[in-house]
Amino acid sequence: MLDDKDRIFTNLYGMGDRTLAGAKARGHWDGTGDLIKRGKEWIVQEMKDSGLRGRGGAGFPTGLKWSFMPKESDGRPSYLVVNADESEPGTCKDREIMRHDPHTLIEGCLIASFAMGAHAAYIYIRGEYIREKEAFQRALDEAYDDGLLGKNAAGSGWDFDLYITHGAGAYICGEETALLESLEGKKGMPRLKPPFPAGAGLYGCPTTVNNVESIAVVPTILRRGASWFAGFGRENNHGTKIFAISGHVNRPCVVEEAMSIPFEELIDKHCGGIRGGWDNLKAVVPGGSSVPCLPGKLIREDGIMDFDWLKEKKSGLGTAAVIVMDQSVDMIKAIWRFAAFYKHESCGQCTPCREGTGWMMRVMERLVRGEAEIEEIDMLLDVTKQVEGHTICALGDAAAWPIQGLIRHFRDEIEDRITHKRAARKPVAAE
Repeated sequence: MLDDKDRIFTNLYGMGDRTLAGAKARGHWDGTGDLIKRGKEWIVQEMKDSGLRGRGGAGFPTGLKWSFMPKESDGRPSYLVVNADESEPGTCKDREIMRHDPHTLIEGCLIASFAMGAHAAYIYIRGEYIREKEAFQRALDEAYDDGLLGKNAAGSGWDFDLYITHGAGAYICGEETALLESLEGKKGMPRLKPPFPAGAGLYGCPTTVNNVESIAVVPTILRRGASWFAGFGRENNHGTKIFAISGHVNRPCVVEEAMSIPFEELIDKHCGGIRGGWDNLKAVVPGGSSVPCLPGKLIREDGIMDFDWLKEKKSGLGTAAVIVMDQSVDMIKAIWRFAAFYKHESCGQCTPCREGTGWMMRVMERLVRGEAEIEEIDMLLDVTKQVEGHTICALGDAAAWPIQGLIRHFRDEIEDRITHKRAARKPVAAE
């Protein structure tokens, strides 16, 4: 279990002072200018050595991502864009950072932007996050008033400006290139890659898009050292991580913990166990609605909450939004609900996603009612494979994976429902 002294987000629950004075009292903005004066190469190397992987879902090494930015400017400006469009169902970690610990993110933006040669950064906030935007704007104003942003930011010799953009509530704008399109005032639809954002991103300029949590942990990593952060978790799964645990636990919560914490320990220590006891656990969606579910028995016995263990089990850590389901849950209906969400949020640019998400949702509706044939289960699985990997962005994958997880682990429930429905339809033989 993570000790309090090792927590990066010391005001995650908003119990302390969220103002600049409170943030400084907790150790933020301490020697920020001196960190920057150590140079870009040092900062990027420290991030690589820390083992930090992107906290937005994909888990790409953060330091490596930063190193893709051009070392020398060709005349175009560089940009950092922070993805605060936290629209993944079940995910509510970044909102706590922006509401209660906003200065971790602001300071992180300054340092990360300097490391990539960017004099400006944009934070794209989810449309539904009204109060979060207000809280973050207050923190931003404080930072400007204190000279931590703007000309010679934090006495570092680096000029830096930070801007907030409020989205309109489209899930697809959480995809990095759709987010860039939206920032430019266009319809939020993913771009073809290449070019990648590091070559031609925002306004055609070199850009890096990072998640809120990925940027907010940067100052603490640099202050305490890469080896400190790398000391948590298994190999290739280092650091601390914010978990958002919802569903059928006794105390749903958002908590910062060490990576690779056993699933059972995470739930027992922070959530007071499963509602109705551990024998009542049915399934877990370990990383937000886009990753396949796992049976409760599998994840309870030897479940480790990190990228690699969950990938081995054909699921994923994703955003670490842990959705716990007990025996009262109709798994078919739950996954149908996910399918309906992705059908609604598809931008319609790619044919497999535009047509496939609607088709999969309609088949799932019939499976919920049991009004289908057994053979249609394999047909549905085949269609998910035709959608997966055949779209510009990962929304097609996100729509396919929950259904694949359902069929992989709960096929018997689907078959039983179809069989029982068919038996109920059989006419009673005439006397």
